[in-house]
Amino acid sequence: MSGSAWSTAGDHRFDVNLSILFTELPLPARPAAAAAAGFEAVELWWPWADSPTPRQSELDALGEALQDAGVRLTGLNFYAGRLPGPDRGALSLPGEESERFRANVEVAAGFAGALGCTALNALYGNRVDGVDPAEQDALALENLVLAARAADRIGAVLLVEALNGPESPRYPLVSAPAAVGVVDKVNAATGLDNARFLMDLYHLAVNGENLPAVIDRYAAITGHVQIADNPGRGAPGTGSLPLEALLGRLREAGYDGWVGLEYKPGGRPSAEAFGWLPR
Repeated sequence: MSGSAWSTAGDHRFDVNLSILFTELPLPARPAAAAAAGFEAVELWWPWADSPTPRQSELDALGEALQDAGVRLTGLNFYAGRLPGPDRGALSLPGEESERFRANVEVAAGFAGALGCTALNALYGNRVDGVDPAEQDALALENLVLAARAADRIGAVLLVEALNGPESPRYPLVSAPAAVGVVDKVNAATGLDNARFLMDLYHLAVNGENLPAVIDRYAAITGHVQIADNPGRGAPGTGSLPLEALLGRLREAGYDGWVGLEYKPGGRPSAEAFGWLPR
């Protein structure tokens, strides 16, 4: 690929993650920057890492920035602690963090619903020293059921993501089967069938998974896809992942949803990190 445009890029709907790209700009300026770069849709990690329940004025300001830019919000994380940073979610952590997650559920769903966002990502959370993993898993299921019901009320899917072990060694969902197993448990518990797998090809590649096999097995339960090249988590073409072929395989397997660009711009302005896309 090496910087050249993909021949099949037009077959996909790409959105840009404003929590990893355009971060050189203040949050309210990022939607317009994404629109100027040619994107019609964006996604976000929970933008207020220190607050699951920000002031309504902050929510309104971000919502207005998205609407004024004319970009659609296609995906939003629930509160996940300090991200980026040491945390990998809050919903399986007993005590205060779990309570913060629960306080966030209706806030995040309300914000997403007002903007027509149809995918909410719930990061599972790290293992905690001295706490039985089974206790964490039971709490996680309880909180994911709450989140799935909130997502259902706005016509959205609930996403469960597998991360990679080297970068997230205390996160228990570090394979596609582990994340899909949680998806299945949530769907069984709610009967809503709105929990889905978030297939992040970068994380799965770092884990050493067989990506074509993962695609063939799990495309039908996949609610969102994210990409970055590996190694380095840079733009397509900066590493060795055959992302164009992998996304083509996803299309053949029936996935026609959004593909989130969740990569680092690599020491240059974010607006210059899309040269691999046809204009």
